Amino acid sequence: QVQLVESGGGLVQPGGSLRLSCAASGSDFSATAMAWYRQAPGKERELVAAITKRGTPNYADSVKGRFAISRDNAKNTVYLQMNSLKPEDTAVYYCAADITGQGWNYKYWGQGTQVTVSS
Repeated sequence: QVQLVESGGGLVQPGGSLRLSCAASGSDFSATAMAWYRQAPGKERELVAAITKRGTPNYADSVKGRFAISRDNAKNTVYLQMNSLKPEDTAVYYCAADITGQGWNYKYWGQGTQVTVSS
């Protein structure tokens, strides 16, 4: 019943920027912890960034200082601003939701959006 729809992926040159959006429905968004994961070919899915229901962010070491996660509860939307992109950021990016609000059991997932960083 919880639906997550990502948008904003695409092709960008190294050093460029993209902003991903994830629109959520079917849950009390203000009580939901949200996260962005990514999966590159041949690799396991990894946590990129997470944000608590209070708006406190957390980041993987590989993206600290370059990415920023935020949420707009009025729009039921979470964002991932990606700056200074590198080829190794190339992956399918997934939005995930934890409706318990605890910030660790992400059971609901979007369909994924492709991000390709290449010259």
